[in-house]
Amino acid sequence: MPIISADLVHAGGMPSAGELQSKLLAGATLLAETADHLIEVVDVLKSYGEVLDAYSTNLIFQAEQQFLLPFPLFKYLDGERSPAKIWRHLNHDRINFEYAEYCMKAMLWHGTGGLDAYLDSEAFAAGCAAIIRRKTRRDPLLALLHPLFPGFLIELIRTAATTHALGQFWRVMSDLFLDLARAETSRHVTSIEAVVEFIKDGLVAAAANPISYGVEVAGEHLWVLPPEAGLTFLGDVAVPYVEAVFLRGLPFLGTVSFNAQAQQISPDQAQFAYGALYADPLPTMGAGIPPSLLMQDMYRHLPERLHAWYLERTRGDGDVRVKICMSFQKAMFCVTNAAIQGTFPGPLSSKDPAEQAANRAYAAAWAARLAVARTDCLA
Repeated sequence: MPIISADLVHAGGMPSAGELQSKLLAGATLLAETADHLIEVVDVLKSYGEVLDAYSTNLIFQAEQQFLLPFPLFKYLDGERSPAKIWRHLNHDRINFEYAEYCMKAMLWHGTGGLDAYLDSEAFAAGCAAIIRRKTRRDPLLALLHPLFPGFLIELIRTAATTHALGQFWRVMSDLFLDLARAETSRHVTSIEAVVEFIKDGLVAAAANPISYGVEVAGEHLWVLPPEAGLTFLGDVAVPYVEAVFLRGLPFLGTVSFNAQAQQISPDQAQFAYGALYADPLPTMGAGIPPSLLMQDMYRHLPERLHAWYLERTRGDGDVRVKICMSFQKAMFCVTNAAIQGTFPGPLSSKDPAEQAANRAYAAAWAARLAVARTDCLA
């Protein structure tokens, strides 16, 4: 994150951890209830839903069709190698799948939750061994590399598993965000409270969806994430995604010093605060700033209503990507709000002292993390 004076980047007051905890326990929305916020959140999520559709398709294509390829030169083409598509790709008239890979690498590196636990299991190691034995029989380059670097192919399989799991997660979220836009158009959703409720219901409905992944190797189907692993959408992929992308993130090259003596980056990954909820809304469009790629993708799919709303404010299209980033951050607070509401240990209306205590502790833990996020955007 850029090191910038708070006076320059903070838009307004920031609620205390106690205030945030009270809101969460009351089932209230973190984002203020305004007509402008409804337009921003619904339309930016509609744009995001379109982008996630492309991200999901490509990640699943990479994991299934580019599996263990030494040189996956066409991994961003989704199998379409027409001269026209290659030309558009070279001219950068395309979706920036590099951002999708950035999110995948954040999940892989931070390694939290059930998916990561399975990737460290003996069952996963056994599956990798079977895949590598069959793959190296037909691929002389991999057969040469594997004895020299025995952990290399296993790490590539871990990467492919995370790639496919994230593709499955984004498939659900893309459909959910596009459904939300349709619900708002039909007047079934008319408030921020209804937006949070809609997203919460969607997450709860998909919570137990199984996460599995298999590949074809030399004509044989082999499991990477087998059904027997018992991995599910919410606990094993969605929660680790929130932890890795919404909260921890990765420090961006060019915005902080990677010099250990400068001590600008904590040695403790759990203390990282570079995620979407903490980011300063300053997409520079410079190389190495992944969120800039996402803002560009969302700009390509921006609903006309939101685009017109942006044109009426400050510098019109001159700072449109900054405006998108700010709206996106508000939307991500709504998604986080929905995820918290859907994962409380007990019902918020419970009279049971043990459940009430568990809910208070859960809300306090979240409030402590959110209190130092960009909550100035919530007013």
